[in-house]
Amino acid sequence: MEHSLRRAVVEILLSTLFYALFCLVAMAVAAVFVRAYVPSAGAVSAIGWAIKCAGSFLFPLIFVRRERALVKGVVAGLCGALVTMLLFAAVGGGFSLTALFLVELLVCGVLGGLGALAGVKLRRE
Repeated sequence: MEHSLRRAVVEILLSTLFYALFCLVAMAVAAVFVRAYVPSAGAVSAIGWAIKCAGSFLFPLIFVRRERALVKGVVAGLCGALVTMLLFAAVGGGFSLTALFLVELLVCGVLGGLGALAGVKLRRE
């Protein structure tokens, strides 16, 4: 029991860490190109959502293993969204919690669970 709990925590932490790093790097690169070619703030927000959704699906797919994959994927998606939001708030100097962020949490949790299930299916464990 203790070994499986430790392994679950490690899988969730790895997924969250790489998700946050991916979002930081991808958003920095995207911000440079988007602001250079499309000056609207809505485009930056939409690209940010796309990057977060992609990371939320991709990293549980890679790091989460078979046992309780759906739960671990949902938790990894939620943790990744929270950590990323806190990192962007620290970098940007501002923090605002809106209803749209709650939708983002829901979407990232669902995509994390789906990514974990897809990873288990692809690995055929």
